[in-house]
Amino acid sequence: MVRWRSGTVTAVRRRWAGAAELDVDLPDGARMRALAYPALVGEPEPGDRVLLNAGALLMGLGTGGYALVVALPDRLPPDPPQAGDSRDAGHLVKARYTPLQPILLGVDEEASPHHDRLAAADTVDGMPVVTADLHSALPAILAGVRADAPAARVAYVLTDGGALPAWFSRTLAGLAGHLVGTVSVGQAFGGDLEASTLHTGLLAARHVLDADLTIVAQGPGNLGTGTRWGFSGVAVGEAVNAVAALGGRPVGSLRISDADARPRHRGVSHHSLTAYGRVALAPAELVVPDGLAPGLAAEVAAALAPLADRHRIVTVPTDGLDAALRATPVGLSTMGRGLDADHAYFLAAAAAGRYAAGLLG
Repeated sequence: MVRWRSGTVTAVRRRWAGAAELDVDLPDGARMRALAYPALVGEPEPGDRVLLNAGALLMGLGTGGYALVVALPDRLPPDPPQAGDSRDAGHLVKARYTPLQPILLGVDEEASPHHDRLAAADTVDGMPVVTADLHSALPAILAGVRADAPAARVAYVLTDGGALPAWFSRTLAGLAGHLVGTVSVGQAFGGDLEASTLHTGLLAARHVLDADLTIVAQGPGNLGTGTRWGFSGVAVGEAVNAVAALGGRPVGSLRISDADARPRHRGVSHHSLTAYGRVALAPAELVVPDGLAPGLAAEVAAALAPLADRHRIVTVPTDGLDAALRATPVGLSTMGRGLDADHAYFLAAAAAGRYAAGLLG
């Protein structure tokens, strides 16, 4: 289950918010690239001995090519400030019952200064919420919002289908200052605010971060098995239901591509078709970008036709969106493909952002 390794840090390669990338030499002479989250394990330095979970790296799975630092066993970090037996500093446990479970102050728990506000809140007041399958859609959706509503207050709700620590995302680090905040929900952690559930995360985005518009997507990484139901993105449909239950306006960002080599992800990905067509019980507005190549446009229209009984399919003009995508403060990449290699994917996400911005009135 866990492929353990022990090694010595030889270099700290680079840092971004919440993470440090390391070179680690193993006793057999091999070298591994590793990632540490200082808030969990302390600040690594050259010469430190580290314990690594190297399984996903050795198997070539989706951890960004890293072994993960489990501990600096010879130099443990001090207890966090205000640690003790009291729950006043928070008692929300995430990544529960795993060896690195953090204990956090949840925005919705009793010790939070926002507790009373959230306890009284029962709606997000019609706030547009863009739901997306992949984390890579986040900067593209934001670009579409900013193209038409540059002053809009946009929040991000990080769900737990992919990376649990928000710190893993270099995209999120690069968007600092472009979002009013991140709320990590469920088992995800490391956002500006922590929430127990997607529902309280959405309420926090609206009533604590004062967001005009919110984007919901999982962290980097995506579990997929090639089966209809076996992928982490089914949660997109559940997000639509949550938004509707809270009186929000669900806007569906579709995973559209003519570049993916896998037939199940060409046209409209089966992820979108299952999440919106089978899991989402509430209606949403599903956005199709105008100006797709004729063959792709026909394929998309045919795939979405069965969803039109429940959802509203809207076509959105894309003038100016290519320039907005190229001006994003972070690099665009999905499944190893950049903007030009998978233009339809990013254009569809930006169109969803544009449409949501148009709902702000």
